Amino acid sequence: MSVVTLTINDKLVSAQAGQSLLSAIKDQGIDIPTLCCLEGLTDWGGCRLCMVEVVGSPRLVASCVTPVAEGMVIQTESQRLTAYRKMIVELLLSERNHICASCVMNGGCELQSVAAKLGVDHVRYDYLCPDLPMDASHERNVMDPNRCILCTRCVRVCDQVEGAHTLDVMGRGIQQRVIAGLNQAWGTSRSCTKCGKCVQVCPTGALFKKGATAAEMEKQHDFLIWILDGREKKIWRWS
Repeated sequence: MSVVTLTINDKLVSAQAGQSLLSAIKDQGIDIPTLCCLEGLTDWGGCRLCMVEVVGSPRLVASCVTPVAEGMVIQTESQRLTAYRKMIVELLLSERNHICASCVMNGGCELQSVAAKLGVDHVRYDYLCPDLPMDASHERNVMDPNRCILCTRCVRVCDQVEGAHTLDVMGRGIQQRVIAGLNQAWGTSRSCTKCGKCVQVCPTGALFKKGATAAEMEKQHDFLIWILDGREKKIWRWS
């Protein structure tokens, strides 16, 4: 595989051709906020938090879906980027019900963590809170679209890792939400294997185990790499 050379934050680095810009940036130990991106799933570019500045381009680009290129010059931190990232988090917080004090993922929520890191201490936009119906029909898990940020991690893991494709997205705008089957009660979906992968990859409290408290609801994202390493590389780590 060929190697390309690019500049990230004034440092000359090398990356594999075809590698995503986000991956190359992370290889340099640089932390960039993301919510829709998760190692083991295909990149989607939905949340836009990982956007960076590319010298010569008037627009910001989502680094997870932008491949590296020879001679590319990248800035991952600037006042402009911080302002846009804060605005994105504020819009996510204002779109639905993200009242942390009453959420089972309080203290373990990725949206909450990103907001804290960016210094989002208030929201400048009107709260919409569309009051979408919860689905507690599943015997093990609960789906609360009012806390969903539509990152589609659950949809992708259900399709790409579990192979069930029970979950999908329906609707547009503020009414858009994740559904099970053909918009049926989750508990009645015959394709759901009850594996719980969707719950584990959800970054917020939109999917959680039934009856779990905030202290008990800890999500483990690293199981994806464990599964994929086993399937693709025949490497199984039992401890």
